[in-house]
Formats: sequence, structure tokens, C-alpha cells
Amino acid sequence: MPVFEAHVPAGRFSVEKKRALADALNQSLVQGLGIPVGDRFIVITEHGEGELHLDPSFMEMERTEDAMIISVLFGAHRPLSDKQKVVSAINRLVVDALGVSPDDIFVALVPVPNENFSFGRGELQLANGAPQW
Repeated sequence: MPVFEAHVPAGRFSVEKKRALADALNQSLVQGLGIPVGDRFIVITEHGEGELHLDPSFMEMERTEDAMIISVLFGAHRPLSDKQKVVSAINRLVVDALGVSPDDIFVALVPVPNENFSFGRGELQLANGAPQW
């Protein structure tokens, strides 16, 4: 159910690396929360010069030209412990997949009530409760 939007600098990552990024994001849910592997909804967008702005040192980070923003539309019912597991898994798996610095991965979790997700057919499949995972 989570939806990922990864905003990456243009030309920094090959098609294969972008696939590896998508796999890492998907696996963060599988490993972090036990969500089924088929729950895969990921958008990767490249941004050219002047289109992606991350302060290189805010919060005492040492960001490089590989820095990215990952937004995650995440079920609002999830407790803080789930959020911590997912953010930790995202960072670890993306670092492993892309060889970037842990400081280069900015994550924003955006809580969304379950009744606001439609997987298709014009239906709100989760309107009557949380998923079983």
C-alpha cells in the first residue's frame, strides 16, 4: 500500500541502478513490515540542474551530488515503531543498492488514511479497515 516517490538527480544513476533503487524500496516494506512483495507502487523521477535542492549540511549531514528525496505515502494507522523500521530499512537497502552515503537519503513519510487508497476499479479497497499485513 505505501507509494514511493524517489526524486533523484538527473544522470547520476543508470537504468539498472534505478531498478535496484525500486527493488530496495520494495524490499524495505517486505523486510521492515512483512508487506507482500507484490505491494509495489514506485515512481522514480530525475531532476536536472536547478530542480532538486537539498541543503548539503542541514542536520549535520554531509550530502553529496547523489542526494535524493524519497517520499512515502504511508498508512496513517502505522505506529512510530513501524515508521522507524521502514526508514531504517530504506536507508540501509538504498545504500547497499546504489553505493551512496547514508546522509544522501532524505525520507519523508506522509501519513494517509487507508480509506484514501484505491488500487483500481474505482474502489477504495481498504475503506473498511487496515490490511492484514
